[in-house]
Amino acid sequence: MCSGRVERQYFSKWGTVCDACWDMRAASVLCRQLNCGIAVSVVGSDWFGEGSGEIWADVFDCDGNETKLSACSISSWSRAECSHRRDVGVICSNSSLALHDGLVRLSGERQCEGEVEVFIHQVWRRVLLDSWSLTESSVVCRQLGCGSVLNFHSSSSSSPEHSHECVTGFQCSGSEAHLGNCSSPQTLNCSSTQQLSITCLGHGSIRLVGSGGDCAGRLEVFHSGSWGTVCDDSWDIKDAHVVCRQLQCGVALSNQQVPAWFGPGSGPIWLDEVECEGNETSLWSCSSLGWGKHDCQHKEDVGVMCS
Repeated sequence: MCSGRVERQYFSKWGTVCDACWDMRAASVLCRQLNCGIAVSVVGSDWFGEGSGEIWADVFDCDGNETKLSACSISSWSRAECSHRRDVGVICSNSSLALHDGLVRLSGERQCEGEVEVFIHQVWRRVLLDSWSLTESSVVCRQLGCGSVLNFHSSSSSSPEHSHECVTGFQCSGSEAHLGNCSSPQTLNCSSTQQLSITCLGHGSIRLVGSGGDCAGRLEVFHSGSWGTVCDDSWDIKDAHVVCRQLQCGVALSNQQVPAWFGPGSGPIWLDEVECEGNETSLWSCSSLGWGKHDCQHKEDVGVMCS
């Protein structure tokens, strides 16, 4: 009852849910709705098998505190190529599988960012920075339903209850669905303060607003807890192509050079002088001045139109 492939019923027809549309917030709501405790992990179809029949491509934009999935807003943000190979599964805390080696959680204020803890030998353990790389980080972000990895860094442990249990030596190829599929790590006492924090992009990290649709509008990016805009300095069609690809909205239709075409935004201006080659899978792979560094005003907020 409290772990398995996620299936939803519409008009008496049961169907599966695509992993491109799912994160830990939605999982938390589902576990609460089923009286199954809290969400422990989001997993892929290699855990619970592939479903059959319909694939519901709705995107659940849950805050995480709703009492049932139907209370979350639903959009069609993700136009990923969904197949039953991408059927999502969830493990809730009231399931015996919640004690499965290789489960991961992040202790942080944000959904897809925080100090990494892994369940190994029946104990939640902090991960040491030694031997960790972007490859292992990408597996963790995928396992948590948090998209791709943005970065990882060291953090000194602030949670004394975990200070005596640590783990090191994960080695992943990068294609694994979860850390439990990577080579076995070593457990040890935490003598090092070089423990691991990770930041994943999440699915809601960029959006286009102001046109009434998902695939055209003023470009906004999420950083440090706030949505902000992007300045049009150096912006061109290659940059726009990357945004459309990241949002699974096709290709960029035109290089719209009218400043603030979809209206000026508000809040921080997060990026300026963005320069992409055009073949990147996300905006974060492109060069820029860095977060919050700009000499712009909101009248220069960039807009994007995708096919």
